[in-house]
Amino acid sequence: MLFYRGEKMRYTKVFLDGIGYELAPNVVTSRALEDRIAPVYRALGMQPGQLEALTGIRERRWWDPGFRLSAGALGAGRKALAGGGVPAGELGALIYAGVCREASEPATACAVAAGLGVKPDCAVYDISNACLGVMNGIFEVANAIELGNIRAGLIVSCESAREINDSMIASMLQDTSMDHFRLSMATLTGGSGAVGVLLTDGSFGGKGHRLLGGVLRTAPEHHELCRWRGDFMSTDAAAVLKHGVALGRDTWRAFRDELGWDAAAVDKTICHQVGAPHRSQVLAEIGVPESKDFQTYEYLGNIGTVSLPITAAIAEERESLVAGDQVAFLGIGSGLNCLMLGWRW
Repeated sequence: MLFYRGEKMRYTKVFLDGIGYELAPNVVTSRALEDRIAPVYRALGMQPGQLEALTGIRERRWWDPGFRLSAGALGAGRKALAGGGVPAGELGALIYAGVCREASEPATACAVAAGLGVKPDCAVYDISNACLGVMNGIFEVANAIELGNIRAGLIVSCESAREINDSMIASMLQDTSMDHFRLSMATLTGGSGAVGVLLTDGSFGGKGHRLLGGVLRTAPEHHELCRWRGDFMSTDAAAVLKHGVALGRDTWRAFRDELGWDAAAVDKTICHQVGAPHRSQVLAEIGVPESKDFQTYEYLGNIGTVSLPITAAIAEERESLVAGDQVAFLGIGSGLNCLMLGWRW
């Protein structure tokens, strides 16, 4: 039975049976991006190395020009299904949850569903909630499974940073003011990649990482802090960090009480991969040592909705997540919105 009271949720028959992912092929260093905005640095009297020093991100990846988002999501989704041993025809829901979409209409999920060959009774749609999209997709599919409406659902996403970075660099070269630099810098942390997350009711014989429950919290009064309109993105990074950490702290307290976990009971955490300052401050606020957290932002950057699940997949590959671990997924997105989920690995 599902218990959902607006901000909390409990689950008894939802399992994570597979995470598939695709890494974009082109490695782009922070120094390479700084070389492109060298005139801005000269105008502001700044030395190279600021981007990596401020974020901890030394490189990220980009897709080739013209790469289709649905192709990345399709590849990752196929890997998730193969890992869980679930045929596409068994899916009751397919959700595309990326910030980046191929068009306003139709849903990018439709192209992925066509490529997979889902059955006509599979629900196919997009959802959007900044960097929290895949976590929200997990929430949607988990609810449907818990209610007995479907046996399996797939959440996919593909993010691309090349296009927004190109447009932002052009904008920074036109306006070399410190204020414009401050609002533009966070965009340069973005990376590219694709992910597929497969949830089931446990009846397909997959890995069976059990979803125990979670908590969500929102602070929509801060919705103006990070905005992406067309080819321009503006981020008040300092304010996002301040209010994001506060929201994370409040969500953690509710999450801890709901699941009966304190910081000592959590074996591992997987956070949204914003960068070094956000990670260190969030973990310090909730009392979890950095040794329990697995990070990928240093070499993948912030891949938006893809960041948290792809980090979990890599953590499992590297045996940082092992059977029996109590694992907390700590998701946050512009808006501000926060969703935390607890798993028994």
